[in-house]
Amino acid sequence: MTDFESQAKDFGSQIENELREGRLNFPTALDVSLRIKKLADDPDSSLEDIARVVRAEPVLSAKAVRMANAILFNPYGAQIATVTDAVRRIGLSSLRCLAFAVSAEQLAQDHRSRNMRLIASGLWMHSVDVACWAHSIAREVKKAGSPDAAMLAGMMIDIGQFFLISRAADYPAMESNIDRFAEFVTTWEAPVSRAILEAFGLPDTIVESHQFDDPYGGSWPPATLADVVLLASLASTTPNPFDNILGLRRPALTDAVMPGVSPEQIDALMQAVSESRRDVLDAVCG
Repeated sequence: MTDFESQAKDFGSQIENELREGRLNFPTALDVSLRIKKLADDPDSSLEDIARVVRAEPVLSAKAVRMANAILFNPYGAQIATVTDAVRRIGLSSLRCLAFAVSAEQLAQDHRSRNMRLIASGLWMHSVDVACWAHSIAREVKKAGSPDAAMLAGMMIDIGQFFLISRAADYPAMESNIDRFAEFVTTWEAPVSRAILEAFGLPDTIVESHQFDDPYGGSWPPATLADVVLLASLASTTPNPFDNILGLRRPALTDAVMPGVSPEQIDALMQAVSESRRDVLDAVCG
Protein backbone atom coordinates (compact mmCIF):
# COMPACT_ATOMS: atom_id res chain seq x y z
CA MET A 1 0.00 0.00 0.00
CA THR A 2 1.42 3.39 -1.01
CA ASP A 3 1.72 6.34 1.36
CA PHE A 4 -1.21 8.00 -0.40
CA GLU A 5 -3.42 4.93 -0.14
CA SER A 6 -2.58 4.48 3.52
CA GLN A 7 -3.18 8.12 4.41
CA ALA A 8 -6.33 8.31 2.26
CA LYS A 9 -7.70 5.31 4.15
CA ASP A 10 -6.90 6.93 7.51
CA PHE A 11 -8.28 10.30 6.39
CA GLY A 12 -11.48 8.71 5.11
CA SER A 13 -11.93 6.72 8.31
CA GLN A 14 -11.48 9.85 10.42
CA ILE A 15 -14.04 11.81 8.38
CA GLU A 16 -16.45 8.86 8.46
CA ASN A 17 -16.18 8.64 12.24
CA GLU A 18 -16.74 12.37 12.67
CA LEU A 19 -19.80 12.26 10.41
CA ARG A 20 -21.22 9.27 12.27
CA GLU A 21 -20.67 10.92 15.66
CA GLY A 22 -21.85 14.34 14.46
CA ARG A 23 -18.71 16.15 15.62
CA LEU A 24 -16.83 17.65 12.71
CA ASN A 25 -13.61 19.33 13.83
CA PHE A 26 -13.60 22.75 12.20
CA PRO A 27 -10.35 24.59 11.42
CA THR A 28 -9.56 27.54 13.67
CA ALA A 29 -9.94 29.92 10.71
CA LEU A 30 -13.69 29.36 10.93
CA ASP A 31 -13.88 30.29 14.62
CA VAL A 32 -15.35 33.76 13.99
CA SER A 33 -17.99 32.36 11.62
CA LEU A 34 -19.02 29.78 14.20
CA ARG A 35 -19.11 32.32 17.04
CA ILE A 36 -21.33 34.63 14.99
CA LYS A 37 -23.58 31.69 14.17
CA LYS A 38 -23.94 30.73 17.84
CA LEU A 39 -24.72 34.30 18.88
CA ALA A 40 -27.23 34.71 16.07
CA ASP A 41 -29.02 31.56 17.28
CA ASP A 42 -29.03 32.64 20.93
CA PRO A 43 -32.23 34.55 21.80
CA ASP A 44 -30.43 36.17 24.73
CA SER A 45 -27.67 37.69 22.59
CA SER A 46 -27.91 41.21 21.27
CA LEU A 47 -26.77 42.98 18.14
CA GLU A 48 -24.00 44.55 20.20
CA ASP A 49 -22.81 41.07 21.28
CA ILE A 50 -22.44 40.13 17.62
CA ALA A 51 -20.78 43.45 16.76
CA ARG A 52 -18.27 42.88 19.57
CA VAL A 53 -17.16 39.58 17.94
CA VAL A 54 -16.87 41.31 14.56
CA ARG A 55 -14.78 44.14 16.04
CA ALA A 56 -12.29 41.57 17.35
CA GLU A 57 -11.47 40.65 13.74
CA PRO A 58 -10.04 43.76 12.01
CA VAL A 59 -10.41 42.50 8.45
CA LEU A 60 -14.02 41.45 9.01
CA SER A 61 -14.76 44.78 10.71
CA ALA A 62 -13.40 46.77 7.78
CA LYS A 63 -15.23 44.68 5.21
CA ALA A 64 -18.51 44.84 7.15
CA VAL A 65 -18.37 48.65 7.21
CA ARG A 66 -17.40 48.72 3.54
CA MET A 67 -20.29 46.43 2.61
CA ALA A 68 -22.72 48.51 4.66
CA ASN A 69 -21.71 51.59 2.67
CA ALA A 70 -22.05 49.88 -0.72
CA ILE A 71 -24.90 51.28 -2.74
CA LEU A 72 -26.77 47.96 -2.83
CA PHE A 73 -26.93 47.79 0.95
CA ASN A 74 -27.16 51.53 1.59
CA PRO A 75 -29.24 53.02 -1.24
CA TYR A 76 -29.93 56.29 0.61
CA GLY A 77 -26.26 57.07 1.09
CA ALA A 78 -26.25 57.60 4.87
CA GLN A 79 -22.64 57.05 5.87
CA ILE A 80 -22.05 54.01 8.12
CA ALA A 81 -19.03 54.46 10.37
CA THR A 82 -19.42 51.91 13.19
CA VAL A 83 -19.40 48.12 13.21
CA THR A 84 -22.68 48.02 15.13
CA ASP A 85 -24.42 50.14 12.50
CA ALA A 86 -22.81 48.05 9.76
CA VAL A 87 -24.13 44.80 11.25
CA ARG A 88 -27.58 46.34 11.56
CA ARG A 89 -27.48 47.55 7.96
CA ILE A 90 -26.28 44.41 6.18
CA GLY A 91 -28.16 41.89 8.34
CA LEU A 92 -27.09 38.58 9.84
CA SER A 93 -27.30 36.51 6.62
CA SER A 94 -24.94 38.85 4.79
CA LEU A 95 -22.69 39.07 7.85
CA ARG A 96 -22.43 35.29 8.08
CA CYS A 97 -21.60 35.14 4.37
CA LEU A 98 -18.96 37.87 4.77
CA ALA A 99 -17.49 36.18 7.86
CA PHE A 100 -17.13 32.93 5.96
CA ALA A 101 -15.57 34.72 2.98
CA VAL A 102 -12.96 36.33 5.28
CA SER A 103 -12.32 33.02 7.10
CA ALA A 104 -11.97 31.11 3.84
CA GLU A 105 -9.56 33.69 2.44
CA GLN A 106 -7.40 33.40 5.56
CA LEU A 107 -7.59 29.61 5.37
CA ALA A 108 -6.40 29.72 1.77
CA GLN A 109 -3.38 31.83 2.76
CA ASP A 110 -2.37 29.59 5.69
CA HIS A 111 -1.58 26.39 3.80
CA ARG A 112 1.96 25.07 3.88
CA SER A 113 1.75 23.58 0.41
CA ARG A 114 1.84 26.00 -2.53
CA ASN A 115 -0.44 23.69 -4.51
CA MET A 116 -2.99 23.57 -1.70
CA ARG A 117 -2.84 27.36 -1.32
CA LEU A 118 -3.57 27.77 -5.01
CA ILE A 119 -6.49 25.35 -4.87
CA ALA A 120 -7.90 26.95 -1.72
CA SER A 121 -7.56 30.41 -3.25
CA GLY A 122 -9.33 29.20 -6.36
CA LEU A 123 -12.15 27.72 -4.27
CA TRP A 124 -12.48 31.01 -2.40
CA MET A 125 -12.75 32.99 -5.63
CA HIS A 126 -15.26 30.51 -7.07
CA SER A 127 -17.41 30.60 -3.91
CA VAL A 128 -17.44 34.39 -3.80
CA ASP A 129 -18.33 34.61 -7.49
CA VAL A 130 -21.23 32.16 -7.13
CA ALA A 131 -22.44 34.04 -4.03
CA CYS A 132 -22.46 37.36 -5.87
CA TRP A 133 -24.31 35.93 -8.86
CA ALA A 134 -26.85 34.29 -6.52
CA HIS A 135 -27.46 37.56 -4.64
CA SER A 136 -27.94 39.50 -7.87
CA ILE A 137 -30.21 36.91 -9.50
CA ALA A 138 -32.43 36.65 -6.41
CA ARG A 139 -32.58 40.44 -6.17
CA GLU A 140 -33.67 40.69 -9.79
CA VAL A 141 -36.30 37.94 -9.93
CA LYS A 142 -37.83 38.65 -6.47
CA LYS A 143 -39.48 35.22 -6.32
CA ALA A 144 -36.83 32.93 -4.92
CA GLY A 145 -36.29 34.21 -1.40
CA SER A 146 -34.15 37.02 -0.09
CA PRO A 147 -30.93 38.06 -1.86
CA ASP A 148 -29.07 37.74 1.45
CA ALA A 149 -30.11 34.09 1.82
CA ALA A 150 -29.13 33.46 -1.80
CA MET A 151 -25.70 35.01 -1.21
CA LEU A 152 -25.11 32.83 1.86
CA ALA A 153 -26.24 29.72 -0.04
CA GLY A 154 -23.91 30.59 -2.90
CA MET A 155 -20.99 31.22 -0.57
CA MET A 156 -21.39 27.70 0.80
CA ILE A 157 -21.17 26.09 -2.65
CA ASP A 158 -17.67 24.66 -2.00
CA ILE A 159 -17.82 24.33 1.79
CA GLY A 160 -17.18 20.56 1.79
CA GLN A 161 -14.13 20.95 -0.42
CA PHE A 162 -12.80 23.76 1.78
CA PHE A 163 -13.21 21.58 4.86
CA LEU A 164 -11.37 18.64 3.29
CA ILE A 165 -8.52 20.91 2.17
CA SER A 166 -8.21 22.33 5.68
CA ARG A 167 -7.87 18.84 7.13
CA ALA A 168 -5.51 17.57 4.43
CA ALA A 169 -2.56 19.31 6.10
CA ASP A 170 -2.50 16.40 8.57
CA TYR A 171 -1.90 13.98 5.69
CA PRO A 172 1.19 15.05 3.69
CA ALA A 173 0.61 12.51 0.92
CA MET A 174 -2.54 14.40 -0.04
CA GLU A 175 -0.51 17.50 -0.84
CA SER A 176 2.03 15.62 -2.92
CA ASN A 177 -0.62 13.75 -4.95
CA ILE A 178 -3.04 16.51 -5.91
CA ASP A 179 -4.71 14.56 -8.75
CA ARG A 180 -5.54 11.65 -6.47
CA PHE A 181 -6.55 13.99 -3.69
CA ALA A 182 -9.05 15.61 -6.08
CA GLU A 183 -10.64 12.19 -6.59
CA PHE A 184 -10.72 11.69 -2.81
CA VAL A 185 -12.52 15.02 -2.46
CA THR A 186 -15.21 14.02 -4.96
CA THR A 187 -15.95 10.94 -2.82
CA TRP A 188 -16.40 12.84 0.42
CA GLU A 189 -17.59 16.28 -0.65
CA ALA A 190 -21.36 15.67 -0.65
CA PRO A 191 -21.76 14.07 2.82
CA VAL A 192 -19.27 16.52 4.36
CA SER A 193 -21.01 19.53 2.80
CA ARG A 194 -24.41 18.48 4.10
CA ALA A 195 -23.05 17.79 7.59
CA ILE A 196 -21.38 21.22 7.71
CA LEU A 197 -24.48 23.06 6.49
CA GLU A 198 -26.53 21.28 9.15
CA ALA A 199 -23.88 21.95 11.80
CA PHE A 200 -24.04 25.64 10.92
CA GLY A 201 -27.77 25.45 11.58
CA LEU A 202 -28.69 26.88 8.19
CA PRO A 203 -32.33 26.78 7.07
CA ASP A 204 -33.52 23.73 5.15
CA THR A 205 -33.97 25.84 2.01
CA ILE A 206 -30.23 26.61 2.00
CA VAL A 207 -29.23 23.02 2.76
CA GLU A 208 -31.52 21.71 0.03
CA SER A 209 -30.30 24.30 -2.48
CA HIS A 210 -27.03 22.37 -2.70
CA GLN A 211 -28.61 19.14 -3.94
CA PHE A 212 -27.89 19.26 -7.69
CA ASP A 213 -28.97 15.69 -8.50
CA ASP A 214 -32.24 16.96 -9.97
CA PRO A 215 -32.33 19.18 -13.06
CA TYR A 216 -33.53 22.76 -13.11
CA GLY A 217 -37.01 23.10 -11.63
CA GLY A 218 -38.50 24.42 -14.85
CA SER A 219 -40.12 27.71 -13.88
CA TRP A 220 -38.88 30.96 -15.35
CA PRO A 221 -37.72 33.20 -13.91
CA PRO A 222 -36.25 30.93 -11.22
CA ALA A 223 -38.65 30.61 -8.30
CA THR A 224 -36.66 28.56 -5.78
CA LEU A 225 -33.37 29.08 -3.98
CA ALA A 226 -32.08 25.80 -5.43
CA ASP A 227 -32.68 27.09 -8.97
CA VAL A 228 -30.97 30.40 -8.15
CA VAL A 229 -27.86 28.65 -6.79
CA LEU A 230 -27.74 26.29 -9.77
CA LEU A 231 -28.05 29.22 -12.17
CA ALA A 232 -25.39 31.16 -10.26
CA SER A 233 -22.99 28.21 -10.33
CA LEU A 234 -23.42 27.94 -14.10
CA ALA A 235 -23.04 31.70 -14.56
CA SER A 236 -19.82 31.91 -12.56
CA THR A 237 -16.86 32.92 -14.66
CA THR A 238 -14.41 31.62 -12.04
CA PRO A 239 -13.85 27.86 -12.38
CA ASN A 240 -13.73 25.44 -9.48
CA PRO A 241 -10.06 24.33 -9.40
CA PHE A 242 -10.96 20.70 -8.69
CA ASP A 243 -12.98 20.63 -11.92
CA ASN A 244 -9.86 21.75 -13.77
CA ILE A 245 -7.69 19.11 -12.07
CA LEU A 246 -10.16 16.34 -12.91
CA GLY A 247 -10.73 17.61 -16.45
CA LEU A 248 -14.43 18.15 -15.84
CA ARG A 249 -16.26 20.45 -18.22
CA ARG A 250 -18.75 22.74 -16.57
CA PRO A 251 -21.76 23.20 -18.86
CA ALA A 252 -22.32 26.67 -20.19
CA LEU A 253 -25.61 28.35 -19.41
CA THR A 254 -26.78 27.73 -22.96
CA ASP A 255 -25.94 24.01 -22.59
CA ALA A 256 -27.72 23.63 -19.26
CA VAL A 257 -30.78 21.41 -19.08
CA MET A 258 -33.54 23.94 -18.44
CA PRO A 259 -36.71 22.67 -20.12
CA GLY A 260 -38.68 25.40 -21.82
CA VAL A 261 -36.14 28.14 -21.09
CA SER A 262 -34.63 29.76 -24.16
CA PRO A 263 -31.03 31.03 -24.39
CA GLU A 264 -32.48 34.49 -25.01
CA GLN A 265 -34.33 34.42 -21.68
CA ILE A 266 -31.21 33.34 -19.83
CA ASP A 267 -29.06 35.95 -21.58
CA ALA A 268 -31.55 38.71 -20.74
CA LEU A 269 -31.43 37.83 -17.05
CA MET A 270 -27.63 37.64 -17.01
CA GLN A 271 -27.38 41.02 -18.70
CA ALA A 272 -29.81 42.51 -16.17
CA VAL A 273 -27.83 41.30 -13.15
CA SER A 274 -24.23 41.64 -14.38
CA GLU A 275 -23.69 45.15 -13.04
CA SER A 276 -25.30 44.29 -9.70
CA ARG A 277 -23.08 41.23 -9.44
CA ARG A 278 -19.97 43.40 -9.90
CA ASP A 279 -21.18 45.75 -7.15
CA VAL A 280 -21.72 42.87 -4.72
CA LEU A 281 -18.33 41.42 -5.65
CA ASP A 282 -16.67 44.76 -4.82
CA ALA A 283 -18.56 44.91 -1.49
CA VAL A 284 -17.50 41.39 -0.46
CA CYS A 285 -13.91 41.49 -1.68
CA GLY A 286 -13.05 45.12 -1.03
